Amino acid sequence: MIKFSKVLQNIKTYEAGKPIELVVREFGISPEDVVKLASNENPIGTSPSVKKALITNADKAHLYPDDSMFELKDALALKYDVKENNIIIGAGSDQVLEFISRAVLDENSAVLMSAVTFAMYEIYAKQMGAKIVRTMSYEHKYAEFIEAYEMHKPKIVYICTPNNPTGDATSKVEVIKIIKAIGSEAIVVVDGAYMEYASAKDKAYSISPNDILEFPNVIYLGTFSKAYGLGGMRVGYGIAQKELIEQLYKMRPPFNISTLSLAAAIEASKDETFIKKSILLHQSEIGRYETFAKENGFAYIDSYTNFITYMFPEDMDSTYIADTLLKKGVIIRNLASYGLNAIRITIGTEKQNDTFFRHFAEVIA
Repeated sequence: MIKFSKVLQNIKTYEAGKPIELVVREFGISPEDVVKLASNENPIGTSPSVKKALITNADKAHLYPDDSMFELKDALALKYDVKENNIIIGAGSDQVLEFISRAVLDENSAVLMSAVTFAMYEIYAKQMGAKIVRTMSYEHKYAEFIEAYEMHKPKIVYICTPNNPTGDATSKVEVIKIIKAIGSEAIVVVDGAYMEYASAKDKAYSISPNDILEFPNVIYLGTFSKAYGLGGMRVGYGIAQKELIEQLYKMRPPFNISTLSLAAAIEASKDETFIKKSILLHQSEIGRYETFAKENGFAYIDSYTNFITYMFPEDMDSTYIADTLLKKGVIIRNLASYGLNAIRITIGTEKQNDTFFRHFAEVIA
């Protein structure tokens, strides 16, 4: 009998958002009638220049990519006013999270995060046998973080802003305040996967890698999966002082993103017009979700992301709502597994949102 590592006993498999293909198979719904609003993908797809780059580079699919990823790093360095040696590229920003966990954690260490946040922080920590410490609130409250830090002395502190899956954000002033209060022996991860949306909404919540690059123990994470529309390409990055990046590079396998992913990310980084278009669509549609919640008597979390979280009273059940919507071809994210009677909905196109509201109104009637 195979004896697996004992750390696997306490790890739950991450549940990704259900794919359209599964709903088609299980419920016999035509693909064109399925609306996927569960995984925070960009509803308008990706930049036209990215599509051209994929076609142009299709003949190179048999070749390994440039492992230095110089052109992509150069674009990110220009965007954020940092140097190439401050950057590490991952297959999604969650691969960089894995590098960080493997670099510093063991069974005698702990990680600190908010009460409700990105599930992979816990999973990667548990893979290394580390202890999970959570604050009382889903918001990143200074007093709660510092009290927990002083008590447990974690090796990694996660600040997810804007926060997934709740959608709230922490101001730049508050984030820097937390960083300054944490000892330099802990790595502080500032996860900015949804930062493009926060920056567009309120500059007080906008954090750039350069704002925190002075701290040798801090790393900023970004991704091309959300605003840039490259969820299927799996490209993320970490930005920190070069000494920290050099250590993380020891964890990185060669050619960790594909030739096509690299080409797509390079082109995506150049197309700011597409990003502005994506943000404008989001800003024009999210108000409909806020109004609907107010009119129907349930709460929502003020969102700094491309999704919104609906919080339900006791007489509404998020699991029933999510399962019933799924049978109607509307895929959203049930947050019951996070201990919340809530659902998370990606803000879609006008047509997708029309479909959601029509079916959602039927379910809660």
